[in-house]
Amino acid sequence: MTHPYQELIERIRGEVPELERVMNRALRAWPQAQKTFPEQEVYMDSVALNLHSFYAGVERLFELIARHMDRGLPGGETWHRELLKQMARDLEGVRPAVIDEETFLRLDDFRRFRHLVQNIYAIIEFCINNGKIYFHRTHGKSEA
Repeated sequence: MTHPYQELIERIRGEVPELERVMNRALRAWPQAQKTFPEQEVYMDSVALNLHSFYAGVERLFELIARHMDRGLPGGETWHRELLKQMARDLEGVRPAVIDEETFLRLDDFRRFRHLVQNIYAIIEFCINNGKIYFHRTHGKSEA
């Protein structure tokens, strides 16, 4: 007899090595990111993007749990934080809390960091695109 949540269990097991991989990449890049030398930014970018990927992967797992066990994701503008809160709650008759209070607080820091990284890259993309337009206009070239 198979477990009713066997598919969920397998998906989670499949995601864990990827979470370990991105966290290990961030940890390997961190010592170089702390040094002062011309390529330091590359290492800092690597750390930031791998930490972003780590939390995104954790959130994917929480979404799977919410869909398969809790029968739904939270909605609204703050659904990311509400999902994290949902994982910290014991759902009587359904499942125990997935994370404890300390883990909730630490992951909430990751969630805020991921939001910051996403916003920074959106701003960078906006500036790059507008910078190209400005550069081409001031140098008499087309906006290609």
